[in-house]
Amino acid sequence: MDQSRCKQAWEDVSETYAEQRDPDGSDAALIDDMLDHCPSDPTVVDIGCGDGARTLANLPAGSVGVDFARAGLSMAAETVPDAGLLQGEMTTLPITDDIADGLTAYHAVFHVPREQHPAVYREFARVLQSGGMLLCTLPGGRFETTRRGWMGGSMFFSAPGRDQTLSQLETAGFEVIETPTATDPLGSNTEFVLAEYTG
Repeated sequence: MDQSRCKQAWEDVSETYAEQRDPDGSDAALIDDMLDHCPSDPTVVDIGCGDGARTLANLPAGSVGVDFARAGLSMAAETVPDAGLLQGEMTTLPITDDIADGLTAYHAVFHVPREQHPAVYREFARVLQSGGMLLCTLPGGRFETTRRGWMGGSMFFSAPGRDQTLSQLETAGFEVIETPTATDPLGSNTEFVLAEYTG
């Protein structure tokens, strides 16, 4: 599935996803762990923010949410009215260099073809200041598939595997601090990675 079709898929299922997934869960608590490594009053960017209820709403006031689906951003504007919202893709983030103290990307990167994941992690590194923190989903397996019937539509998923993801993060300049497991929006357990951008 190319990115234009993936974008349209999210436009189609954003509302259903927001209705069906649990807005609470232990993955939200991981944000506090990330913020413990950030300065006071940090600038934080949430990649793939969707409707904002799961992650963006738990970030400091004034945080920035990025999503390529207008449907998700429209809901986020109501859910988190004090957030800055930008439409854009992970491979070319509409954000200036070296601006963020923290960056979250929950259940987002695996909607990009896995051969583009290194470019995504380079973009994350570009917008983070040296010493900035990244908290993102760590896929456990290697896969590339389109799930038909997902949330009433079709959705693309792609990942190179756990070890390859960690290697790509290291190549992009990240040092892994921990890889905790937490519940995801649909009730399963998911591994995450908390890493520091060391440049």
